[in-house]
Amino acid sequence: MLKGIRVIDFSNYLPGPFASQRLAELGAEVIKVETLTGDPARQLDVKIQGTGAVFAANNRGKKSITLNLKSEEGRSAALRLISESHAVLESFRPGVMKKLGLDYETVKSHKPAIVYCSLTGYGENEDYQYLGSHDLNYMAVSGALSQLKDGSGRPVHPSNTIADFMGGMAASERILAALLSSRISGKGGYHCISIAEVMASIMGNHLLIENETGYPNGLSVLNGEIVAYSIYQTKDERFAALAALEPKFWINFCKSAGREDWMDSHFSRASGNNPVYLEMTELFKSRTLKEWTEFGQRVDCCLTPVLETGELKDFPLFKGIYERDGNYPLVKMHGGFDSSVAGPPKLGEHNEEVLSNIAGMSAEKVKALTTK
Repeated sequence: MLKGIRVIDFSNYLPGPFASQRLAELGAEVIKVETLTGDPARQLDVKIQGTGAVFAANNRGKKSITLNLKSEEGRSAALRLISESHAVLESFRPGVMKKLGLDYETVKSHKPAIVYCSLTGYGENEDYQYLGSHDLNYMAVSGALSQLKDGSGRPVHPSNTIADFMGGMAASERILAALLSSRISGKGGYHCISIAEVMASIMGNHLLIENETGYPNGLSVLNGEIVAYSIYQTKDERFAALAALEPKFWINFCKSAGREDWMDSHFSRASGNNPVYLEMTELFKSRTLKEWTEFGQRVDCCLTPVLETGELKDFPLFKGIYERDGNYPLVKMHGGFDSSVAGPPKLGEHNEEVLSNIAGMSAEKVKALTTK
């Protein structure tokens, strides 16, 4: 869908690369501009074929070039690339791109119709914009982390960087909208995404409900407080998620479980003083996760297994979109990504192709510009 669209990506680590990868999966040509030593994510933590897993997971299908943006030659090369492109994505702290001479005001003089997106932690907020932060901080200040608590009320540390991914989605969404607007109006524009604000934006239900009732945890029917919408342990000490919110799903569950006497207890509390909840707990413990998975496939009652990471590849739902490209497992967007270009690029792999063909540089100039 985005064939013919070129994006210049100056971002590192996770949120920005995830955003541009979504665009690559939709067909855009994404040129990742790295320092001569590369995106730090290439060396981060677990390695796959010598490349950091975070880099490998979020840079598939892109082209990599290396430039020293602090040099006049590197800056000039970047501007030449931008002038032949449609969008720019960057994720530095505010002011960095201006110091490099690659801020929006400078760039638009070379390409007036450019769509320029800055993916930041706190946007342009005067009190926070220059502070370093990570996913856990954005989760915390947005109120999202307070919704993930254990039985003692202590926030549970997520093992997935939810805010980073949400920020990346918001950035790709904004770029897509801006590209469409640019095609209609002929004008580009500057867009600043705040990851903290993106996370706060998903707290709408909670904010309205707390303002109206004083209850801070959103919709009570969705947070594990009722028997029909809760997580249950199975016989083999695994877990199944039951989300039979609508009456028809709850009726289907009760009938198929042979417990029609539970039907009137649809919205009863999932607590130790509720006999129905105690009976349901025992019922789930009487069968294995495999048995409950088969039950959920057979009975239309919103019942699914809580899968572990390594189980995704064998789950029927992901057949056809979960693939391996060499040593890189991936889950493709439906109808999107071409697995033939699934692997992440090597550092500077496309220097000559991009800088010669797009920026019009000689092979000697490319070599001089990209060699340490």
